[in-house]
This record gives sequence, structure tokens and C-alpha cells, in this order.
Amino acid sequence: MTINDSQQPAPRRGKVLEALARAERKVFTRPAPKSAKAQVKFLLTRAKGSTQALAERLGVSRHTVERYRAGTLTTPQKRPRAALVEETESEWQPQARAQVRHQAATSSGMMVDVTAYFGFTCTGSSDDGRERSVTTAISPTYAKQILDGCVGETGERL
Repeated sequence: MTINDSQQPAPRRGKVLEALARAERKVFTRPAPKSAKAQVKFLLTRAKGSTQALAERLGVSRHTVERYRAGTLTTPQKRPRAALVEETESEWQPQARAQVRHQAATSSGMMVDVTAYFGFTCTGSSDDGRERSVTTAISPTYAKQILDGCVGETGERL
């Protein structure tokens, strides 16, 4: 095993992060903005009005961000649309997200539901493999370790 092997993320880590993001979206008290104009308006407030910084985050030109803000460009293409949704949801209601993370890490823990394939490779018998759903409660101690593992040293999600 080399040094680079130990630094590689686990193969399923992306799925864990996506599941945590879905769980966080369920605690929002208000829905996130849906239209491109509303999303850009919200993200510009987070970027302190810098259209250049927002354009770099979204991977589009500054002029495109200005057209979204003005409402002259209403339906973004696939890549900018996905970037807008992802950035908006990652910035939406940070206090509600932090409150739920704190509650899971200190008092309530979390429930984990996993679908796995159990069984043997024997065909035509009762030992054939089957998909099973396994649900288990995670104590607050382990929930804190999971949540801390998903947040980088700078406080930014990995």
C-alpha cells in the first residue's frame, strides 16, 4: 500500500455525502429558490454582490450571471442548471443545517438505512442472493464522527 492509496476517498463516500445532503434538505423550513433568477439573486447575496466570483463558482461567464440576474436568460443549459441547484442548496439555510447536525451529534443520533445484497451464488435454491434493507440507529457519538468526517478542516463540506 502506498501513501497515495491511503489518501484516496472510500469508493462509496460520494453516496454517503449525497445521502447526508438529501437528509439536510428535508429539514429546510422554506423551499430553496427554483428559478434561475431567484437562485442567482440568492447566490449573489452570499457572494457579496460579486458577479465574477459567482461566475467562477458556476463555471459560466460574468455576462451570463448578469443575464440570469436581469431575467433575460431564464432557462439555463444542463451544466449551469445543475451548478445553480447544487450551489443554492449547499448555501441554503445554513443555521437549520447546523442545528440538525448538532442535534444528531449530541442527543438524537441518526438512523441509517442501507440496501445490501445477501446470499450465495447458488442458482435455483433458497440460498439465492436477495436484496435486503437494513435499518439501524447510530448513537450520537458515532453520528458526530460521521458528520465530522464529512466536513473538512476549513469547515467546508468534502
